[in-house]
Amino acid sequence: MRLLLIEDDAALREGLARQLQADGWRVDQAGDGEDGLFQAREYPVDLLIVDLGLPRLGGLQLVQKLRADGRRTPILVLTARGNWQDKVQGLEAGADDYLVKPFEYPELAARVRALLRRSMQAASNVLTLGPLAIDVAAQTARLEGQPLDLTAFEYRLLEYLVQHRERVVTKLELSDYLYPHDQDRESNVLEVLIGRLRRKLDPAGDRQPIETLRGRGYRFKWA
Repeated sequence: MRLLLIEDDAALREGLARQLQADGWRVDQAGDGEDGLFQAREYPVDLLIVDLGLPRLGGLQLVQKLRADGRRTPILVLTARGNWQDKVQGLEAGADDYLVKPFEYPELAARVRALLRRSMQAASNVLTLGPLAIDVAAQTARLEGQPLDLTAFEYRLLEYLVQHRERVVTKLELSDYLYPHDQDRESNVLEVLIGRLRRKLDPAGDRQPIETLRGRGYRFKWA
């Protein structure tokens, strides 16, 4: 799962990012609202943590803009304000939950897990395509009832392709989802992952579930 943490307090932001990463999440960071909005629009994100008191673009305005875009990504807002009006404003802007500073990290982590569970349940816990079943909550896949032995990257690649099977997914989009956007990436790494995933899904070579559209990207077409 990929989180975007938008917080202008650098010490707090970096400390939270380290703790979230230690718990197994991938974390991108932004120090102001405009950069946070750009990243949320340009890169695949599973959940946003947004401080309301951001420079350049306030947290409330950021949330409103994302919701106006039609994005349903779960949003947890952080606020130093404790009165109920500010909490209501955050929720009415489109946030899914709020946390008042100061807070303990375990509470933040619990809120994040709850929002991700709710989001996955809303999208259906199990995706079924013919003999292929993907349990999104457990992050496992089965083919004809047998578990697929997938690495973490292979699973995330499969889940993303299946969830977006109605369209062509570009190499850049997949790379942005699989790797932090600020790291160097080689395109052949993605091609190797695609090749390994194809062999595991289609060892006989007769199903060809991942279609390559030259110059455009990939499409999962298994019905």
